[in-house]
Amino acid sequence: MSYFDAASAAPLHPVARQALQASFDEGWADPARLYREGRRARLLLDAAREAAAEAVGCRPDELTFTTSGTRAVHSGIEGALAGRRRVGNHLIVSAVEHSSVLHSADAHEASGGSVTRVQVERTGRVTPSSFAEALGPGTALACLQSANHEVGTEQPVAEVAQMCREAGVPLLVDAAQSLGWGRVEGDWSLLAASAHKWGGPSGVGLLVVRKGVRFAPQGPVDERESGRAAGFENIPAVVAAAASLRAVRAEAAEEAGRLRELTERIRARVPALVPDVEVVGDPVRRLPGIVTFSCLYVDGETLLHELDRAGFSVSSGSSCTSSTLIPSHVLKAMGVLSEGNVRVSLPPGTEEEDVDRFLAVLPGLVSGVREKLGAPTAVTKVPASTDALVVDALGRRCPIPVIELAKVIGDVPVGGTVRVLSDDEAARLDIPAWCEMRGQEYVGEEPADRGSAYVVRRLS
Repeated sequence: MSYFDAASAAPLHPVARQALQASFDEGWADPARLYREGRRARLLLDAAREAAAEAVGCRPDELTFTTSGTRAVHSGIEGALAGRRRVGNHLIVSAVEHSSVLHSADAHEASGGSVTRVQVERTGRVTPSSFAEALGPGTALACLQSANHEVGTEQPVAEVAQMCREAGVPLLVDAAQSLGWGRVEGDWSLLAASAHKWGGPSGVGLLVVRKGVRFAPQGPVDERESGRAAGFENIPAVVAAAASLRAVRAEAAEEAGRLRELTERIRARVPALVPDVEVVGDPVRRLPGIVTFSCLYVDGETLLHELDRAGFSVSSGSSCTSSTLIPSHVLKAMGVLSEGNVRVSLPPGTEEEDVDRFLAVLPGLVSGVREKLGAPTAVTKVPASTDALVVDALGRRCPIPVIELAKVIGDVPVGGTVRVLSDDEAARLDIPAWCEMRGQEYVGEEPADRGSAYVVRRLS
């Protein structure tokens, strides 16, 4: 079985496993106690904090261990907003942030705060100028991920951090996907990360708050972790997290080069092997191990099951998967095709042979899924006399509305239109994406008795 979903959770690094086992014997006692066992536990905790701080590039007393990366994000946003409430209640986030950031933004908005969601380019990247435009006198905090978790696009953190610093606004960076590869550059103010993303154990997050940043921890005060993370420290897990971060960093330069070659092979070969595919994300400024592509006329859940049966574990942002009924918010913000979406995220140590085998089986699996759905293989129909058609796809989910559109586009003359009736949220994203891929004109969306009517004009 080839595990290609490291962006969700990387396999436990051997160093993490060794550190866990060793720490179970020495790190079980209360590190706040002064007796021998407590002192041993404290030494382990302090050493882990120093190692993690060195990897991040901060002072040890600026770094807090939390119970998860999500908890680090929530605590960081809540504490920074509370610490700067006299300045204002305006929060800035990018439209492609991890759901933990967006959920915090929603909660802030629901409690009376204001939120600006900065849009991104088609590659998934924000522009520093768009962030600068969002900054204002009442801005309390800005948030920007270092790299995107779904498409791998790296963000211009250093430039945005400089603009935020000049405006007197702290910047929180979600570094969960990138910290294993290197430090986050720039003059950022807060940082959050999660150990299971770099091969550490789950249940350990990092929250860094730079000295001088106004920060007011929310919730009941706890004497542990400087009052920023309540509860007894899981010292074996913390030690394993720090040890594995140091280990993956030592391997990062060599492994990054190797994985970039493998993902570039996927980026180049998939469109050549599989027709009607869009590779998404920035082609250059991206993480080493992530490549994402979307296949027209493909049910994402079915394709994932077929890949699983073939021995490949991958992820998807498609709306037609069991975990969601709407497209990934990242793909939606980028305005790219969502149906048949596949994210391949290679863990360190991935063999070249595994990638070659993936490329060998993918075309047949995609073809089989399309055949089951009755997808068109080519447009061979003779134009009919009518210059307008209506396709009723109400109640039918991704990718059926696009398949039905593709089947009938040849039935109208050049200049004629097709109105696709659909109540599937994915159609709002996938029909315009299909038009761009197929060289047809997306006229727009119109209201309908049920759902919406998506109007497409045939250009060729």
